[in-house]
Amino acid sequence: MPRVKRGFKARQRRNKVLKAARGFRGGHSKLFKTAFITLSRARMFAYRDRRTRKRDFRNLWIMRINAAARQNGLSYSKFMGGLHKAGIDLDRKTLADMAVNDPTAFAQVANLVK
Repeated sequence: MPRVKRGFKARQRRNKVLKAARGFRGGHSKLFKTAFITLSRARMFAYRDRRTRKRDFRNLWIMRINAAARQNGLSYSKFMGGLHKAGIDLDRKTLADMAVNDPTAFAQVANLVK
């Protein structure tokens, strides 16, 4: 079987990996093997954390709504249950933003819920 020199395609593949690894420290951006390993780990974490980010933000919104609801004399669960019964369709993201940036409007919503 004849020997195959993969020159152009191999170089192209390596350069693509090294370009994607720019910004990594030390040999992780200069050496193909370490760059490839680091890049595959980075992509794995990025994939995982795109899903984790959604959970983290929902937790943050719930904490902010809970804090603002307690300032208005309600627990989080009572507040959310009251919203549902009152037929007010505001999502947690909007409520959390309201709690931080417009506490008077949040207080009005809390009074409706009570």
